Amino acid sequence: MSKLDITGRIHSVETFGSLDGPGIRYLLFLQGCPMRCIYCHNPDSWDLHSGTQMSVEEIMRDISRYRNFIMTGGITLSGGEPLMQPQFCEAIISESQKRGFHVAVDTSGSMPLEKCKEAVALADLLLLDIKALDEKLCKEMTGHSNHNPLAILDYREQINKPVWIRHVLVPGYTLDKDKLTNLAQYLSKYKCIERIELLPFHKMGEYKWEQLNLPYKLYDTPAPTRDEIDMAVSIMKEYNLPVK
Repeated sequence: MSKLDITGRIHSVETFGSLDGPGIRYLLFLQGCPMRCIYCHNPDSWDLHSGTQMSVEEIMRDISRYRNFIMTGGITLSGGEPLMQPQFCEAIISESQKRGFHVAVDTSGSMPLEKCKEAVALADLLLLDIKALDEKLCKEMTGHSNHNPLAILDYREQINKPVWIRHVLVPGYTLDKDKLTNLAQYLSKYKCIERIELLPFHKMGEYKWEQLNLPYKLYDTPAPTRDEIDMAVSIMKEYNLPVK
């Protein structure tokens, strides 16, 4: 089977993204995610069998329509969890790079490295979401260990390919001085990290939980204040991390 014939499940597409990697980007949101993050703003992306089935060839044909807009930016595979469909992901990356596009993968790192190693290695940039460094907290927030994302980070360091770390600041969970200090200290040893993005928790996805009749824990959790965000940024800077 040609890579162009491989099919996967797509959640949605954004053709003019500017927040998920450098420049203007074509964002392809893949369906399916093994994590159940308590603050997820796309719980409708969890089910791997939902969404629209498309071939790599169909996707590349659609991407080509926006070539002039995204050539100086690129393509970002997001989700859900894109690496839950590793062969599909690898094929899109490979075919995109053949056409001269920069490709980023936005991942929680939830999949075992041995199942997605080719896609992780191929990506020009990895946007890696570290949910929590504390194992117990990570399981409480996501239902999963942090072993896989940390192993993926180690692998990108080993092959010397860039990573942008993303970390969501959730009051009562991750927005804590000691936890942030431990995270900053841990990340400071990595040379592959080009950027740290601290993402304030927001409530824009609450309505989806209601529509899907899912239990939501954070109705009474406020968004971080400006002072709280500044505190988190200052901790990262103390460890000379490239925080944005």
